[in-house]
Amino acid sequence: MDKMNQAFEKMKMLVGMEVEDEQRAAEEENSLSFMDDLNRNCALTTKQRFYGFAICLSAGLACTLLSMLVFFNPVKFGVTFTLGNLMALGSTAFLIGPQRQVTMMLDPARIYATALYLASIIVALFCALYVRNKLLTLLAIILEFSGLIWYSLSYIPFARTMVSKVFMTCFDTEF
Repeated sequence: MDKMNQAFEKMKMLVGMEVEDEQRAAEEENSLSFMDDLNRNCALTTKQRFYGFAICLSAGLACTLLSMLVFFNPVKFGVTFTLGNLMALGSTAFLIGPQRQVTMMLDPARIYATALYLASIIVALFCALYVRNKLLTLLAIILEFSGLIWYSLSYIPFARTMVSKVFMTCFDTEF
């Protein structure tokens, strides 16, 4: 069998095809990035992806809605609301994969919306866990919700432009 493989490799060289030696193949496999390795090892079927998406989205929406029950406790409210948003955001990684999710979030068309949304999440958690002020936490949650809407609109063509024009028209002070 070994002689057969050597003959096959010699034929490849004669024809001009690249000969793949085992050492180079092992080096390429070791040089895979973390995300490539994660995507390769976490191959899910379509049915599993939909189940993961539905469960993660449902849990995220449940956390977000249940956070309204503890509205007057800023720590519990901020943490459950933010956890719900993160779970809902992460649910889309089941559909398109984590690498594509990150790539889409860092796309030049939505990099600012992503940065605003992630910064508002950090501010909301900071106000809830460290400052523990109800008013600041409420303002941070409003900022987080606004960031979520702006981030979500970045996936709909021309939606942010339309919303901007509507607000400019509504709040235009010149008559």
